[in-house]
Amino acid sequence: MQLDLNLLSALDALLEEGSVAGAAEHLHVTAPAMSRSLGRIRRTTGDQILVRTGRTMTPTPYAIAVREQVHELLHQVKCVLAPSRELDLMTLDRTFALLWHDSLVALAGPALVAAVREQAPGVQLRFIAESSVDTPQLRRGEVDLEANAGHQDAPDIRAEKVAETKHVIVVRQGHPLTRVEAITTAQYAAAEHITVSRRGRLANVIDDALAQLGLARRVVAAVPTEAAAFTIARSADFLVTAPESTARSAAADLGLALLPLPLELPQARVYLSWHRRYDTDRAHVWLRDLARNALANPTPRERDSTLT
Repeated sequence: MQLDLNLLSALDALLEEGSVAGAAEHLHVTAPAMSRSLGRIRRTTGDQILVRTGRTMTPTPYAIAVREQVHELLHQVKCVLAPSRELDLMTLDRTFALLWHDSLVALAGPALVAAVREQAPGVQLRFIAESSVDTPQLRRGEVDLEANAGHQDAPDIRAEKVAETKHVIVVRQGHPLTRVEAITTAQYAAAEHITVSRRGRLANVIDDALAQLGLARRVVAAVPTEAAAFTIARSADFLVTAPESTARSAAADLGLALLPLPLELPQARVYLSWHRRYDTDRAHVWLRDLARNALANPTPRERDSTLT
């Protein structure tokens, strides 16, 4: 059965005005056009809808029974076909799933949660741990926003660089390298390293850069999160190489020392990614703005973590 939604507007106007002339004026059409619409409505419903009683027209029992339903249906159709561009944050009731690297949750999560709580108290955030394998969760609609070092090239995925920072060395206070005036690449390579990899990989771009200098490092362990790496480094003379932005906050929390990296590495970049289906979603745009700001301008720590 094929239905013309224009008939719904015509029926609503007829029931509201109680006459063909009034309905025509209401919808800015001619009276003959509205009369033809009434005829089609009668054939579709099998009911007269309006019947003449003297000089006026009276709605049938069926028309009276469906009047409110028709009006509500028309409102729903308008909302679907022409969604409101206004966003009422105070009444917004929605849950967003965020697949963020653990270090970014620690770095920017507090600022994002605070901003969401203040602006939209009905919104909930679900931070989901990264898997050891890549999954198309954005494409499947299981995740609203990703934040990590990965740049996705898929045509249906948006990826925006929101921050970048240099790499530094993270060690415990009292590590032998903290007493060195200027760390050399040979000293750096000779240290025992903890590397971060959610896939458990023992080698990365650091090893490639060292190999070009004829050097190799000893990786003692690979752990899935920066938090785990920093905790291990705090316990012994291990060395972790990490982005300065996340390392600085960890150093403040754990009492670690940050040292300059004597190696040329590409800047550590942070990308915010989402599926293009959310490009114009007002609530999603609002959340992206908050996430972008939190990642680009993380709240500074109270304690000093100046680079040694």
